[in-house]
Amino acid sequence: MTFSSDLTLEKHVSKTCAAGFYWLRQLRRIQRLLDEESAATLVHAFVTSQIDYCNAIYAGAPKTITDKLQRVLNAAARVVSDTKKFDRGLSRFLHDKLHWLDVPERVTFKLGLMTYRYMHGQAPRYLADHIKPAIEVASQHRLRSANRHRLIVPRCRLNMYGRRAFPVAGLTVWNSLPDELRDPACDIDSFKQFFKTILFSQY
Repeated sequence: MTFSSDLTLEKHVSKTCAAGFYWLRQLRRIQRLLDEESAATLVHAFVTSQIDYCNAIYAGAPKTITDKLQRVLNAAARVVSDTKKFDRGLSRFLHDKLHWLDVPERVTFKLGLMTYRYMHGQAPRYLADHIKPAIEVASQHRLRSANRHRLIVPRCRLNMYGRRAFPVAGLTVWNSLPDELRDPACDIDSFKQFFKTILFSQY
């Protein structure tokens, strides 16, 4: 992964987009030989998986960054649907037929899922140093909200970059979820399904 000196991830995103468009051009060449399901499988293997790789780092990224990735995602949907650049109905096909989230919502989903995995003992150990349940804080454990499985969002010194760090961005997403999704009894499949439903409802 290549970082720009100003932490904008410009080089990494440009590299990801270039690779995505390259594979989409290759798939266009054999598109007439593929049905929709086969095209979707290949697009996921070569394109959307790259967009989703470590995409939690895009939390709070400038719109110019996510827009570049969204253009790749839109082009991928056009390959699957066998439509041209200016054909209408792409967003509906992307959301309703393919059940793909847009890039900003994919990032939000990843942040929420990472936090869920931590809460259920499935996350990398190093995240434990940055996550603290509200019920473990002496000043808050008697509050009603402490029993809602919320987490303490740490203060960040740098508003531009600090709020993009996982301990801030991830925990903010977690605390915004409905109580039933933060419930320890919620299994991972139900969490994914209901969380995606919430994100799709924003369109």
